[in-house]
Amino acid sequence: MPLRRVLVANRGEIAVRVVRACADEGIESVVAVSEADRDSRAALVADRAVCIGPASATSSYLDIPRVVAAALGTGCDAIHPGYGFLSERPELPEACADNGLVFVGPTADTIRRGGDKAAARQLATSLGIPVGAGSDTIADGVTARDVADRVGYPVVLKAAAGGGGRGMVLVESADAVEAAFEGASREAQAAFGDGRMYLERFITRARHVEVQVLADTHGSVVHLGERDCSAQRRYQKLVEEAPATAVPLDVRKALREAAVELARALDYVGAGTVEFVVDAETGDYAFLEVNTRVQVEHPVTEMVTGIDIVRAQLQIAGGLPLPFSQDDVRLDGHAVEVRINAEDPYRGFAPGPGTVSRWVEPVGGGLRIDTHCFGGYRIPPHYDSLLAKVIAHGADREEALRRLDRGLRKLVVDGVPTTVPMLLAVIEAPEFRAGTHHTRWVEQELMPSLSAPQATPKPAAAPA
Repeated sequence: MPLRRVLVANRGEIAVRVVRACADEGIESVVAVSEADRDSRAALVADRAVCIGPASATSSYLDIPRVVAAALGTGCDAIHPGYGFLSERPELPEACADNGLVFVGPTADTIRRGGDKAAARQLATSLGIPVGAGSDTIADGVTARDVADRVGYPVVLKAAAGGGGRGMVLVESADAVEAAFEGASREAQAAFGDGRMYLERFITRARHVEVQVLADTHGSVVHLGERDCSAQRRYQKLVEEAPATAVPLDVRKALREAAVELARALDYVGAGTVEFVVDAETGDYAFLEVNTRVQVEHPVTEMVTGIDIVRAQLQIAGGLPLPFSQDDVRLDGHAVEVRINAEDPYRGFAPGPGTVSRWVEPVGGGLRIDTHCFGGYRIPPHYDSLLAKVIAHGADREEALRRLDRGLRKLVVDGVPTTVPMLLAVIEAPEFRAGTHHTRWVEQELMPSLSAPQATPKPAAAPA
């Protein structure tokens, strides 16, 4: 049955994004906000806002009983979790089912099987999809050292229940394995309530490539092409683009087929992403993980396919079949996205909460700004520092980057520091332009050259 009213259980730009998709689908939106977000843009643009608790995320956005009660109390028939917070917690779709609500996303069982990194790795292996040299879950640091000695250094320790780089650590030599294991396991236990770890051989010059999939309840599973997310800092993506033109087409086709096969094996429903690592020197690839939610970087896929992924999520959750087949999916041109954070790249990326005294978005063909900011917006210190995503589309990569460069220079953010100067340095660098960068390039090669502060782009002139 098509959805009638949806509770948006998130904040920031993704809450605004889901509200927009609801409006386009003719669905009423109710945004759940903390006390710190009562005056947020999402609260202003939604049909209704409901406060679910204090600023602390554990007492509001991460509190499943409060979220479900808000949905029931406002007469919603579904909950959209966005990304982060509760989006990959199987307890939320279970609670939805117990209370007659629709969860906009995969089932609890799929989230458990896909979200458990070690279990997903085993599933990929059973399907014949390459995985990196490594292990299943490891009992302790001594075992981790034995495995690392066998597969060879460097290795990366990963949390089985992890995500977003939490509980993930690179280990260069044998004498550091046991301490790294203990520290990463403690971090994983604190972040996810699950300290299980596994280990993989680390590829020193790797590209991070992920495939977007959509699946409905009628058995259709399609891919929407892939994204290249190799420009990273500390495992956090900085720049994402689609398609992954630096990767050979035969490899990209193999990744797309593997992603669809994996989604079918998971009985997947909704929007999801299958991530891979590609050796930049050999072209060999290996499965990394499944993200059972919409991704921050989904707009670049939307820009090259013309398919609204969030609207598709709502349609699928309402029981509708995908209105297109795999043969209908076409990739048009190239798209690049950067994440604008309120951080100072020249002070160790220190967060910069405060008031955005002036906010002017760029305009122009091929540009899209996904944001929750406005002039006078007070950035609360309780959450992540993402302010906006600037996305540019062009007939080819060169045009998309030219439009993105202009968009970043015309974006005006006064009152708080931002990562704009660093992002400009990334997209201007010869290595990035040539597509020869890799997942450690920003930290190893770019950032050291940016040690001296650089001028912030000149603000656009105020209107007369």
